[in-house]
Amino acid sequence: YLSSDSQDAAPSMLKHLTSKITAVGPITVAEYMKEVLTNPVTGYYVRGDMLGPDGDFITSPEISQIFGELMGVWIISEWMGAGRPQQLQLVELGPGKGSLAADVLRAFSQLKSVVGGASVSLHLVEVSPALSVIQAQNLTGGQGGPSSDGPVYLRGETAAGLPVSWYRRLEDVPAGFSIFIAHEFFDALPVHKFQRTDRGWREVMVDIDPHGPQQLRFVLAPSPTLAAEPRDHLEVCPEAGVIVQQLARRISENGGAALIADYGHDGTKTDTLRGFKNHQLHHVLSSPGSADLTADVDFSYIRRMAGEGVTCLGPVAQKTFLKNMGIDVRMQVLLRNCSDLSTRKQLISSYDMLTSSSKMGERFQFFSLLHPSRFSKPVVSAGLNLDRTKSPAPLPVAGFTELRFS
Repeated sequence: YLSSDSQDAAPSMLKHLTSKITAVGPITVAEYMKEVLTNPVTGYYVRGDMLGPDGDFITSPEISQIFGELMGVWIISEWMGAGRPQQLQLVELGPGKGSLAADVLRAFSQLKSVVGGASVSLHLVEVSPALSVIQAQNLTGGQGGPSSDGPVYLRGETAAGLPVSWYRRLEDVPAGFSIFIAHEFFDALPVHKFQRTDRGWREVMVDIDPHGPQQLRFVLAPSPTLAAEPRDHLEVCPEAGVIVQQLARRISENGGAALIADYGHDGTKTDTLRGFKNHQLHHVLSSPGSADLTADVDFSYIRRMAGEGVTCLGPVAQKTFLKNMGIDVRMQVLLRNCSDLSTRKQLISSYDMLTSSSKMGERFQFFSLLHPSRFSKPVVSAGLNLDRTKSPAPLPVAGFTELRFS
């Protein structure tokens, strides 16, 4: 087994977990992650702000506004490719501080002549009360407030008059043509872990370490689990499968697209569960509730769960996606118009962080779900290569194939 240490323990969460395990026995890794991250009282995501330089990790939208602006261009490209529907819902799952949404809306304002005829609304799916307050401040200037309108628990309006609504579940977002964005969302969903042994596959469980009552350890379930995998270790995220099926059904029935950007792989990795605290790796079982937990997204599983009702594109590396979306052109414009040396250094540093293969450029992957009607004829849709092997040739899709500027 693998035991944790007790330094910097989060007593209330650890006490809650040990009481639960004492009562019901070892719990699955998925249940452990769910408790640690989203427990309504002491969960990591519920109790505070963990993003940015002073938090435990930093995301691409906090590194450079260019990231979100290019995502905005992708959304507009998909909206145009779908025939410019009159109603456009922007839906973000797990919107962090609201930085990505703010940058996307900035791109919309810069391209107002293109999207001005559409009725645009922003819908945020967020379980953290603390983060929703930060999002509201960043997106609406603190205007608006709690809502008693059914599943909408918070409502506001941007300075430009665009309505913003907050929900706790994807299924509560109204039906309609929607572009869904999930950036570093799926990697935080609970995973079940399975290990191949000489006695067959066993699920990995979390138990109390008998050698230290204030410590936890990993153990293997006594009964076998069915699995047909060449890998020796497997992580499965049923919640991700359910959400992807919801996205696919919405896109198939109402039109739209979904863009997933996350740490991930295409069915090749094994043990990826890890913790982050103060921007450093942190043992998963140590001080539960004090650190972020994450597991790489298995995009081969996402593709299977999406089914045949949508077209799946990717995954492609973040470096490839951003370059296909024109990040080099955007950087040239910014640097040409910037005379301040420190600002130029910051621009170059952020570009390197986003695109370098040794940093975020290869670790993050982009994956998209599109309505099949998008490919009834050749179209331009930003950034990925078509993932259907039956297709005679890849069609241009913004971000997945190169986006050329005239």
